Amino acid sequence: MCMMKYLLVALAAAWFVLPARAADNLKLNSHLDYSSDSQDGPLITGDHLEEGPVAGKPAYIIIYGEGCFNSKRQARRTVDLYEKYRGQVQFVVIDLDQKHPAAHKELVRTFYHGSIPQVVVLKRDGKPAYNASGEVDEKEISKVLDRTLQ
Repeated sequence: MCMMKYLLVALAAAWFVLPARAADNLKLNSHLDYSSDSQDGPLITGDHLEEGPVAGKPAYIIIYGEGCFNSKRQARRTVDLYEKYRGQVQFVVIDLDQKHPAAHKELVRTFYHGSIPQVVVLKRDGKPAYNASGEVDEKEISKVLDRTLQ
């Protein structure tokens, strides 16, 4: 029994030490039609897109719909920001036209206001530094992200 207890404590400790995976290798869908609200499939592709924010690390969250002209333009900005802040900020991509993993359901419930695109920046403590619907300029979001990294 003591050995089992020790194993459980060790496994629990390892859970908190191991870094969670973040969305990675973000790329813009090469088939996007920026001239219309056409359904072109997921706007952003990558690895580990099912992951949510990690405590202690700033996060950029985009909530979008595949057939939204404004979401397509914000997706392009998101991938550019990902290239700039890769490794410093965790990126979370939520496509409202796809099934939501558990990590995203709470984010949608908490931050989504019913309009897309929705962009949220979380500080290291998980509190929002920015949360607004509609397109947002890359320079404006960069200023917010820079503040979260200080």
